[in-house]
Amino acid sequence: MSKLKNEVASYAIIGFGNIGRALAKAFARNGIEVSVATTRNPESFASASAAIGPEILPTTLAEAVKADVIFLAVRFESHPDVAKALPNWQGKIIVDVTNAYGVPPEKLGGQPSSRFVAQAFTGGKLVKGFNHLIAAILDQDPAVHGGRRVVFLAGDDDGAVAEIGALAENLGFSPVKLGGLSEGGLLVQARGNSWGQLIFKDLVKFD
Repeated sequence: MSKLKNEVASYAIIGFGNIGRALAKAFARNGIEVSVATTRNPESFASASAAIGPEILPTTLAEAVKADVIFLAVRFESHPDVAKALPNWQGKIIVDVTNAYGVPPEKLGGQPSSRFVAQAFTGGKLVKGFNHLIAAILDQDPAVHGGRRVVFLAGDDDGAVAEIGALAENLGFSPVKLGGLSEGGLLVQARGNSWGQLIFKDLVKFD
């Protein structure tokens, strides 16, 4: 359920490791408020979030999952713990930033990792994205030599992918849509001990 044009969507990042902090910096750079949460008490990372900027709002997991768009920036193994925070994710977009490197494909029932993750978030719309860059690159300003750093997006719901594409642009990135989770999405998903072909590719798009 997309927001009306005059309503602003709310955003949250679950996970405040290197990737979560890099995402938070992108929001802060562009003056966009975002809640951040971990399984820990918000006070434990309040000073780290304050150091990034006033737009970064430390909160509890229970509070963060009320957002419209939730970035899943936790270890792949931790996604079921986040999914349990709500019985139903109807109307929410989950951006899967996890990488299932080293997880045997048979543990995922032979499915792409993001499709496996999507099953945990009942009713939600999942978009794979922001996961192909290492934290040190994602951390940097995406404006590069007059171009913009590319982020790849994949998902089975075109509306959700379009919404995250618009957000990526607002954060200064250039979104490139790859298609569905099981098609182009495989290019940005790890499988067993191999990485998708587009993972770690740091590309810049010039208009």
